Amino acid sequence: MQAVQVSTNQNRVEIPWRAYVALAIGIVCIALSAIWVKWAAVPGPVSAFYRMLIPALILVPWWFAKRPKHLPKQATRLSLLGGVFFAFDLALWNTAILLTSAANSTLFANNAPLWVGLGAWLIFRERLPQRFWWGMAIALIGVVVIMGENVQQLTISRGDLLAISAGGFYAAYLLTTQRARTELDTLTFMTLGIVVSVVILGLMCWIGGFSIVGFSAKTWWSLLGLGLVSHLGGWLAINYALGHIKAATASVSLLGQPVLTALISIPLLNEPLQIFQIVGGSLVIGGIWLVNTQKAASNNKV
Repeated sequence: MQAVQVSTNQNRVEIPWRAYVALAIGIVCIALSAIWVKWAAVPGPVSAFYRMLIPALILVPWWFAKRPKHLPKQATRLSLLGGVFFAFDLALWNTAILLTSAANSTLFANNAPLWVGLGAWLIFRERLPQRFWWGMAIALIGVVVIMGENVQQLTISRGDLLAISAGGFYAAYLLTTQRARTELDTLTFMTLGIVVSVVILGLMCWIGGFSIVGFSAKTWWSLLGLGLVSHLGGWLAINYALGHIKAATASVSLLGQPVLTALISIPLLNEPLQIFQIVGGSLVIGGIWLVNTQKAASNNKV
């Protein structure tokens, strides 16, 4: 999933090759998220808790050393609320990964652009262009194809349903924090949200009776990789890249994450792709691409 918020600078004329390398590294880092979760083999809220806790141990001291003197109240509240939504997003998605394939869970959890568009239409009464509705229709057809033979019984696996729900919470996170991202610096925005997510996920583990200690070495290494490589490493790499590359270009490039996850899961998780997953996945990504490009086109209008 895309759990990274960044600042952009689209006024640069020359784009250093390091920016493209950083973007590629960032995509690989976040594509590994589902792999780490599968290898950790702990309840979804537990792996999500450590995904947030590990980078928090680094970001919080860094933020205290550089924290601004004044924090806008409204933006701060929105950032904190966003941390709540993001916690539920991760808990659902990490649980979904354990119940379905890494490819399906990552693909369905990346449907946030569709949810964001619908949220903007229903809540903010924004008019959506025809391109959005075409993209959504294509993506929904792709979901039906991925369901395969289950579509005859109008059923969907629990894991796939949780992944789709995770995308909804991520969309709520994006909609809620839209203003906060413009009024807070990146470090402050990330730190505030991540602290709230740690608290919420810790409460989930406590209420659910999930142990957060006593794991095998393989599990600890997987959790460390999830927190340092996928979350913190992916965020730093993509944040650097988007300081040089247009956000519109990068957002489309990030659609490669579910594709890369699907390819990586074949040798690492022994999860070969079925033909209906390939066809349906292509349709879903194509639909999301249409939605992303229509947003980019509207954002580029003068």
